[in-house]
Amino acid sequence: MINRAPKFSRNNLHFFSQFEDFFDSSPDLLCIAGFDGYFKRINPAVSKLLGYTEEELLSHPINDFVFEADKMSTANARKDLTQDIGLYNFENRYVTKNGNIVWLLWSSFPIAKDRLVYAVAKNITFNKELEQERNLHLAELTKLCKELKQLTYTTAHDLRSPVNNLLAVFDLLDTSAITDSETLELISIIETSTQSLKKTLIDHVALLDKKNEEDEQLEILNFEVVLKEVLSSINSLIQNSKTKLIIDFSEAETVLFNKTSLKSIFLNLITNSIKYSKPGFLPVIHFNSCCVNGTTQLIISDNGIGFDMEKVKDKIFGLHQKFSSNKDSNGIGLYLVYNHITNLGGHICLESKPNEGAKFTITF
Repeated sequence: MINRAPKFSRNNLHFFSQFEDFFDSSPDLLCIAGFDGYFKRINPAVSKLLGYTEEELLSHPINDFVFEADKMSTANARKDLTQDIGLYNFENRYVTKNGNIVWLLWSSFPIAKDRLVYAVAKNITFNKELEQERNLHLAELTKLCKELKQLTYTTAHDLRSPVNNLLAVFDLLDTSAITDSETLELISIIETSTQSLKKTLIDHVALLDKKNEEDEQLEILNFEVVLKEVLSSINSLIQNSKTKLIIDFSEAETVLFNKTSLKSIFLNLITNSIKYSKPGFLPVIHFNSCCVNGTTQLIISDNGIGFDMEKVKDKIFGLHQKFSSNKDSNGIGLYLVYNHITNLGGHICLESKPNEGAKFTITF
């Protein structure tokens, strides 16, 4: 039998020509990689962003160009690809030839029979830098507002003492011995003004006290109702990440707590679970409640990358503490969660192991 080369019509040739043009001119990074960990083909956008020639990129293992802290997570993701598991919205960092770090967002799918992986990446460095700057400003602004609030409260409160002392002087002052009408009038004006200042300070402190009470107002909250409000606000994130939610609040349906704080706790722990999910695995988040020794507990657990508790120890809830090597971390979410809980007399603890998820237990 004679093997003949396939015949292509002009339409076929025109199609492949257009495909080549699309591949070479795309601003996104288009790659074909082998199961052996090497690039087999790349478009010019890859060389342009990383600064290496095509020959350099094809002749070295892909992991040589990956940022050191992301090498392990990238290798694990590549392992999943070789097992015919697609990879979507995977983030990692590459190091350019001049030493700069760039963030890439990958979508990859394997062709097992050809032992190849087809991948598309977007440069999200600007978005990451913008997000990091925003989070930094948000943390600083929150801190400044808290300090300013405390300063205002302290000033208004402390000023009342000298004002009361001044008014006490007027009570001791014997105006009957003063015959000058202008002097008596001035004393009367000063006393009236001091009384007005005292009232203003009292009203101001009362207003601040009321605001503090509103910020920390407690009410009976239904866990499921509050959770649904939060999930509704991040519905697209839940859908796009294909997150599975397993909810059971049957043991303790309600809690006495601040609604804004509870929503923030749910929001931060859910988004963290999605952000730090294991590459190649869909996020699964469990929500449970229970009563222990007369107290209500909320347990939120996931199947993400987890924490090495020997390393993080007591720093886990600190401001700007970062523990993840394969995801962006700003160290703010868990800090906010911790403060929401402890400010109202509660307690939070974490159980976790690397690559075995995280379990947060909140005692109200």
